[in-house]
Amino acid sequence: MDFYIFARETVRVILRPFYRIEVIGQDNIPKEGPVIICSNHIDNLDPPIVGITVPRPVHFMAKEELFNIPILGKIITKTKAFPVKRGMSDREALRKAMKILKENHVLGLFPEGTRSKDGHLGKGLAGAGFFALRSSATVIPCAIIGPYKMFGKLKVVYGPPIEMDMLRSEKASAEAVTEHIMDGIRKLLEKHK
Repeated sequence: MDFYIFARETVRVILRPFYRIEVIGQDNIPKEGPVIICSNHIDNLDPPIVGITVPRPVHFMAKEELFNIPILGKIITKTKAFPVKRGMSDREALRKAMKILKENHVLGLFPEGTRSKDGHLGKGLAGAGFFALRSSATVIPCAIIGPYKMFGKLKVVYGPPIEMDMLRSEKASAEAVTEHIMDGIRKLLEKHK
């Protein structure tokens, strides 16, 4: 069995008893082709929660420091995560993300770049817009609606694909595209709270 599938099922078995996870809109995620999942970020558990609710393997960018932690670094590498240096342009991470999309895989991003301190959606960084513009990927907004409380309800909502054709043809800036993506996440948060 593929390690990713083994890890995903293990995490699912561990998390399900503690959180009542409701998944909405999973059928909006294309079954094939390149996909970018863009989610809000409210907790350290967001990547595994997205990972167990997306039917396809998700490749996450994760802060470089995590890969230096013994055992955890090896596990997240085997679960298709790859490092990104925060606070600077990381060409290697950009190349890796573009390669993932060129190979028709799923890239998972948290456009805010860090967890929200107050639970509110923050400003997105230009990276999400950059990948959306530079690839032919389908962009899927995702809203994780908590809070993460033991035995509490957690909603994970996948919205319909964000229309990218016009933005690509207008040669919109990465910042403008990211703001458009963030607006898609914001609408899901407002609709499903």
